[in-house]
Amino acid sequence: MSSSSKDSIIEQWPRIGIVGVGNMGTQMTIAFSELGLQVSIWDINKSNVDDLVERSQNIDTKGKIMGFHDINKFVESLKGEGKNKLFLFSITHGDPAESVLGMIKGKINKGDIILDGGNENYRRTQRRQDECAEIGAHWIGMGVSGGYQAARNGPSLSPGGDAKALEMVMPLLELYAAKDLHGKPCVARIGPRGSGHYVKMVHNAIEGGMLSALAEAWSFMHDALGFDYKVIADIFADWNSHGELRDNYLLEIAVDMLRTKKSVGGTDQHVLDEVLDKVVQDNDDTEGTPHWAIEESASRHISTPTLATAHYLRVASGNREERLVAAKTLQLPKPSLIQGINDKEKESLVDDLHDALYCTFLSSFCQGLELIKRASDDENWKIDLTQCLRIWRADLLEPVLSTEKFWTNLKHADKVAQELRRTYNSLKAIVIQGCLHDQYLPSISATLEYLKYVGGTKLPTKFMEGQMDFFGSHGYNKPGIPGEDPGPVGKGPHHYEWRPAEA
Repeated sequence: MSSSSKDSIIEQWPRIGIVGVGNMGTQMTIAFSELGLQVSIWDINKSNVDDLVERSQNIDTKGKIMGFHDINKFVESLKGEGKNKLFLFSITHGDPAESVLGMIKGKINKGDIILDGGNENYRRTQRRQDECAEIGAHWIGMGVSGGYQAARNGPSLSPGGDAKALEMVMPLLELYAAKDLHGKPCVARIGPRGSGHYVKMVHNAIEGGMLSALAEAWSFMHDALGFDYKVIADIFADWNSHGELRDNYLLEIAVDMLRTKKSVGGTDQHVLDEVLDKVVQDNDDTEGTPHWAIEESASRHISTPTLATAHYLRVASGNREERLVAAKTLQLPKPSLIQGINDKEKESLVDDLHDALYCTFLSSFCQGLELIKRASDDENWKIDLTQCLRIWRADLLEPVLSTEKFWTNLKHADKVAQELRRTYNSLKAIVIQGCLHDQYLPSISATLEYLKYVGGTKLPTKFMEGQMDFFGSHGYNKPGIPGEDPGPVGKGPHHYEWRPAEA
């Protein structure tokens, strides 16, 4: 981007007001000030404001960072001649965002724009959009991906809302966003209403499936194959350097994590060894997106077992106290080493694990994108799946989609089906070994079952349907009958009196 183009963007948006300066908000504040914007900040925690203002004294930025304890003075600072006010919220979903909107609503004017950069439920986003529309202001639900480090250096952004408001802020968001492998900004106008937050919700669920699968792969290599952290880090680094898993951010940081040590008592120890197996943000409701996504998948009738199982693993891990009691009562076998295999056989299992991980990643995207597509159709959002993949930098799937055809079910795409079929035996081999040696493989094994039943033509549900008709007169369809097989999704016209009801 030329300096003149950048200057014109800053001229249009010379100031931004950031609400919430925790980890994410702090990095956003610094990033926008480095771009040249004047940044006003406010946080309900006054010390957060003071700490950032003090820190900014030692940072060389083009724009000034000004802190406010009084929210009224904060809003006043955003006024400019002929300019609309621009806000960016970086606060917890639910009541906190609701509370702040209530505090500033009387000071918002027609044309003002609020970017909600938190992980919010898309239905709440839509309610706030309606509320702001009553006064002519715009609420844009914007997913922000990449964590606090990306918030400073350029995140992936998925804004959704009023088309005119999106058009106005897109140049600034393109300036701020990360860049893809082709140098294009990782931001796109997702669509109207709550579509931006919906896409971010599903993105987080896909990421959850991938995080679980990667943790399972690490555990398999460590506990089943007996590899130390250095060997596993080297394998992950190799996978990330070429092949289907190349340039994957989660693999990249996994390598760094496995190689990170610190001195404890004069000896170097892996930092990972002091981390408890306890993910709590789903249990304490600080993270809502995974369980919203699972609720959405159920209500929109999209099968997402890889994503759901990953979520339930996290939920179970957070209940560590209950797990410790269950471990004593169940007394199940612990993960064990695979005995009696040579180096060549281990190498073959590592190759299988690579393909099983790739297959699980691919299936996570299939499940998530099918959910987005179903919601887009239901809500008439017209979301472009290729744009989702581009801004996520998901090179895994980008080649198989085109802007001309949006697959409702990605497994119908030949290239996706070919890759899932190619990696299926490796997936099965890992699950078999995992079962034999009591390894933890919830997402990887759920993916195996998912592929079996979503592509199955003789499911055991035949038996289930018969029993439901037996006890509930549910009705059933008959095989090979036009209009019934495959037929629409609906109650079957046939019933049989399997056992005459008592008079």
